[in-house]
Amino acid sequence: MSDEKKPGLQSPLRRKLLMGMAALPAMSMLPRTSFAQAPATSAINTTGLAVTDTEVTVGILHSVTGTMAISETGSVQAEKLAIDQINAMGGVLGRKIKFIQEDGASDWPTFAEKAKKLLVNDKVAAIMGCWTSASRKAVLPVMEQYNGMLYYPTFYEGLEQSKNVIYTGQEATQQILAGLDWVSKTKNGKSFYLIGSDYIWPRTSMKIARKHIEGKLGGKVSGEEYFPLGHTQFNSVINKIKLTKPDVIYAAVVGGSNVAFYKQLKAAGIDLSKQTMLTISVTEDEIDGIGGENIAGAYACMKYFQSLDNPNNKEFVAAFKKMWGEKTVIGDVTQAAYLGPWLWKMTVEKAGSFDVDKIAAASAGIEFTKAPEGYVKIHPNHHLWSKARVGQAQLDGQFKVVYETPELIEPDPFPKGYQ
Repeated sequence: MSDEKKPGLQSPLRRKLLMGMAALPAMSMLPRTSFAQAPATSAINTTGLAVTDTEVTVGILHSVTGTMAISETGSVQAEKLAIDQINAMGGVLGRKIKFIQEDGASDWPTFAEKAKKLLVNDKVAAIMGCWTSASRKAVLPVMEQYNGMLYYPTFYEGLEQSKNVIYTGQEATQQILAGLDWVSKTKNGKSFYLIGSDYIWPRTSMKIARKHIEGKLGGKVSGEEYFPLGHTQFNSVINKIKLTKPDVIYAAVVGGSNVAFYKQLKAAGIDLSKQTMLTISVTEDEIDGIGGENIAGAYACMKYFQSLDNPNNKEFVAAFKKMWGEKTVIGDVTQAAYLGPWLWKMTVEKAGSFDVDKIAAASAGIEFTKAPEGYVKIHPNHHLWSKARVGQAQLDGQFKVVYETPELIEPDPFPKGYQ
């Protein structure tokens, strides 16, 4: 394991990033693999990756400083947990996983620079990383130029597919469209006020949302506004929301801005138990900074909530808290990040190789039946089959699941009529 910097410890919002990794998690939830004699390195690494007879090196690339640290800290923790569990079982093709961690620092050019460093200098076999679409878009040409493999954990706008990326979060049809269908039907949502941070994911997501609201649901958009990352002054838009009285506030504000946004909503007298709010960007990780009392009553559309009641998730939550502390929380992207190392391990073992081209070819059909969300399977388009769920934020910072799709939704990153 590489020497790690310790950014993020100074943050009053999240002090949990590097709390220690001594305690091994519960292992009964994990798939069992029989580790015979490790195959020869020359046979399973023909492209010069950082693979030895005993180790394989991967990269972890997330923001642990800057405005996105509130959201990405959990992804780092989840990836380290998965790596720790995999190593406790014998590793991948008989090799223990070593990781090199880099900080994207909430800055998109830095993400690209660090991705190149991991691929070219460190020759990592895979990268678990990114959160925002801006960081992914910055990293994507680097992954494709140097033929790396990125496991990307965040729900996103879709409209992308790459041989060099496995998207472990949900695309627009699995979150945006499913959530809007739910709020229109169950809350009689006809008018919507759209608000987001100002970069590609919120803007593209709202473009898709507007098309669905106006073209499919017969509703109207009464307002649409965007704010820079890290923005903290929302009183002007809150006044507009109070004047327009939309049926639904539809939010895609990201990172630390959420703390100011929800506190100012409450201070302005907007009661989220009466005013319908549907967010596609706030998970338990963000509520850890927002405070449950400032967001209770709001709804979020995700595929995972910490409160999911299934055996896989109960064991995952227990293992996560054992490793990172009882006060830690787990959000949608954190769970999707946990899937990355596991899906990579299973794909490598199916391919019998660490070579990226062979992993890309072997990815379709990989199933993880022990996923905390219940079950995942990689589609040929490199996205995952998953359910959509709606949760209502509670005072304790958790979500009460109020709806889930009866079946897994097939990923469709290029939905007809929304491009």
